[in-house]
Amino acid sequence: MARPAVTEFFQKRIANPLVRRMPFQTLLETTGRKSGVPRRTPLGGKLIGDEFWFVSEFGESSQYVRNIHADPRVRVRLRGRWRSGTAHLVPDDDPHARLRRLPRFNSFGVRTFGTDLLTIRVDLDS
Repeated sequence: MARPAVTEFFQKRIANPLVRRMPFQTLLETTGRKSGVPRRTPLGGKLIGDEFWFVSEFGESSQYVRNIHADPRVRVRLRGRWRSGTAHLVPDDDPHARLRRLPRFNSFGVRTFGTDLLTIRVDLDS
């Protein structure tokens, strides 16, 4: 299911550029599948051991998910520190159950605006 145009406009043009500037905002950095340029997306999730878990609102139609398909090597900025890792799509995971275990504020937004939830796990390098 496609994301609503209003939500896409708000996130891409207003919210994400502002939130990316916050020094302790969690960011996912993928490599653009066409451009090869780093792409940074603000998101929420939870670090569990050496794994970072989050849920994509728009599943396979998210640009960063498409970038992960092309190159699963990513970086995640957690508490102001960048860590490299490998992203894995986890379609068999229950994203609604996963959201109950992730930070509430972000999970509320994902549940509210999401149209095709998809769990993603990043195995972080030691």
